[in-house]
Amino acid sequence: MKQDVELADRVAPDREAWRTPGRETDPPATETYVQRFTMPVEFPVVFTQDLFDPSNPALADVASRLERDKRHRLFVVLDDGVAKAMPDLADQVAAYVNHHGDRLELLALDLAPGGEAIKNQAGAVEGLLQRMLELAVDRHSYVVAIGGGALLDLVGYAAGICHRGLRLIRVPTTVLAQNDSGVGVKNGANAFGVKNFVGTFAPPFAVLNDFAFIDSLEWRDKIAGMAEAVKVALIRDAGYFNWLEANAAALTAFEVDAMRHMIKRCAELHLQHIGSSGDPFEQGSARPLDYGHWSAHKLEGLSGHELRHGEAVAIGMALDARYAVLAGMLAAAEGERICRLLENLGFTLWHPSLEMTAANGELAVLDGLREFQEHLGGELTITLIAAIGRGVEVHSIDGGHMLTALDWLRDRARPK
Repeated sequence: MKQDVELADRVAPDREAWRTPGRETDPPATETYVQRFTMPVEFPVVFTQDLFDPSNPALADVASRLERDKRHRLFVVLDDGVAKAMPDLADQVAAYVNHHGDRLELLALDLAPGGEAIKNQAGAVEGLLQRMLELAVDRHSYVVAIGGGALLDLVGYAAGICHRGLRLIRVPTTVLAQNDSGVGVKNGANAFGVKNFVGTFAPPFAVLNDFAFIDSLEWRDKIAGMAEAVKVALIRDAGYFNWLEANAAALTAFEVDAMRHMIKRCAELHLQHIGSSGDPFEQGSARPLDYGHWSAHKLEGLSGHELRHGEAVAIGMALDARYAVLAGMLAAAEGERICRLLENLGFTLWHPSLEMTAANGELAVLDGLREFQEHLGGELTITLIAAIGRGVEVHSIDGGHMLTALDWLRDRARPK
């Protein structure tokens, strides 16, 4: 009994202070156990050519990397825009699986709308979940998403919440998805008019980047993805920025070697950041990889998604670069280099949606700051550029400087 009293003393030594008048019993003791564990997270990011050529083992190899002596069940979701651009692709996928039938089994290949519209589509997630239920997709099956970033986001979200997480293999088909969003750990869908309001952090099982898909893109989509290369160069690698400057003409001509290097180096830098930042699931407030994105996300919606994501990011980066110059953070010559590179790559650094006003009469794009903070949580944290290759975090934005930066962009875009 004495031992019990000593234990109670250790748990609640000030029990007299807790005693309620007229009550002689002690309050219940509070004990806290802190559970802590770590687990390795790894996934291959493969760069290849002609992924669905039967002689290319990449898909079969990654699907069987954990369990080699079984047939792996695949549910394939294909971006309908990709299917239109590559009419034989569905048959190629089926033939590939048949060729590797000792290791792979095709449950179904479904078409789904691509582009940002699918992330706004009511019932899209539920439709995918219903299909997974019908096909008896389980946690040892694979969901293979083939498409642009929006489709990868949505399919990844559905896979992430089905059975508390299925194995997802991403096959990005755009520049932006191959060098940025497709190699990350985020999935999501838009809801209630807010971009990526719902989503998960869930590393993919594998990412397969097939350069053959890039050839099928329209020129505008090839260029749009280059914005993320400029972004990651600005915050992480001045040498890469210099390479982009020197090879802008080759990139806009879509020369094969230049395009491949641009995509691979951009993807490498994104992977390095995710793996070394100490915050892969974004628990803090800082988001260096979202440089230029606070206004870009708002502009996408204001433009009715007429602006591609990369096009909006290019405008956002130019806006924030000029703001940093006005705030005395960035040398004017470096701000000019940033804008000139974006223009040389083919971006237009102005859009009429920048002049749209909200109900209170203020510029609607500026509301993107509030929405950005709400999405990220914590205090407002915006990445700005102090020098090419070096990003810094700020926690307030001077409205006057931002309006002046907008005026500067408008004047720059006017015909000379």
